[in-house]
Amino acid sequence: MAISKRMKTIPPSPIRKLFPYADKARKRGTKIYHINIGQPDINTPENALKVLKQYEPKVLKYSPSHGIEPLRDSISNYFNSLDYGITKDNIIVTNGGSEAIYFALMVSMDIGEEVLIPEPYYANYNGFAKMANVNVKPIPTNVENSFKLPEYSNIEKLITNKTKSIIICSPNNPTGTVHEKEDYKKIVKLARKYDLTVIGDEVYNEFVYDKQKHVSVMDFSEISQQTILIDSVSKRYSACGARIGAFITKNKEYINAVMPIAQARLCPPILEQTIATELYKTDRSYIKQAKAEYKKRRDIAYKELNKIEGLVAHKPKGAFYTVVKLPIDDSEHFAKWLLSDFENNGETVMVAPASGFYSSKNMGEDEIRIAFVLNEKDMKRSIELLHIALKEYNN
Repeated sequence: MAISKRMKTIPPSPIRKLFPYADKARKRGTKIYHINIGQPDINTPENALKVLKQYEPKVLKYSPSHGIEPLRDSISNYFNSLDYGITKDNIIVTNGGSEAIYFALMVSMDIGEEVLIPEPYYANYNGFAKMANVNVKPIPTNVENSFKLPEYSNIEKLITNKTKSIIICSPNNPTGTVHEKEDYKKIVKLARKYDLTVIGDEVYNEFVYDKQKHVSVMDFSEISQQTILIDSVSKRYSACGARIGAFITKNKEYINAVMPIAQARLCPPILEQTIATELYKTDRSYIKQAKAEYKKRRDIAYKELNKIEGLVAHKPKGAFYTVVKLPIDDSEHFAKWLLSDFENNGETVMVAPASGFYSSKNMGEDEIRIAFVLNEKDMKRSIELLHIALKEYNN
């Protein structure tokens, strides 16, 4: 029995494919510090968990394919507190932000067309692009320039007659870069000139540091009919397992076009939608505290990273990630070695090889992504382990 060629083109997760190595390390009794995956340890808001504890339906029914009305109201109220001018009719609730990304690629491009994405980028964009039968064209960025967008002319050179959309993720996963208004002006200019759909992946919008300001694709009225906003409860509210996201656009044609796909997958889960309705109502004090916590962890990690000779890092302005360049040749081999051959006082650290966050050949092979999702003590220890391991590995 043959496996389809289509399935063979979908790459494995660069984060999850190392889990078997971690399982073996755990079975040996090794403690692993997980800075490889963006799984927050901050408690999910109590107001939402209270709804979970009190939820006692007689039947778990289907919901509307575009999501229950209370949730769409809650989402629109949240974004209107940010002056986005969203209505419930602009929203299709999705199974996580991941499904919203897939919907955005499907609605904005035909088979064989191209989406521009600053590279490195969220690894699963590659898989969603393959599923949608479209091609990723990377916009090169680098750690030496803090992964900022190149000049307008350098981006424009990448556009062909097949280019139909562009994804801008800010604050960025995996780099932690926060794109500024001048960066967005480049994107807006390109969108208007070449009639591109602009897809804003902004699931980390609340986590911006050092007096930096979050800029949204929704801030530019001149491209409002060409814009899709991707949202999720996963990171903002520490609710990754709830799998609730949103496809948001003021373009009614986009909404109407996506509805048949939403109907084909029936609906998002009703219990999680009920929880998410409360998540979007969470008091701002929760987000303020979470942001302060991630900033502390970033500062500790950045301080420790700067102690490692030969390592190149930038100070991320948002999200809870960074990509660093290591004094090695093969980060995937190094990541496996950390789990199979290295330990210090019975402990090791798990990292994500950065090559999986690129589509350009041979890029990211000396880089890793680090997630600032451990408490301050464990964050410091994880970077100390990385420091010790690099010395041993290179010797």
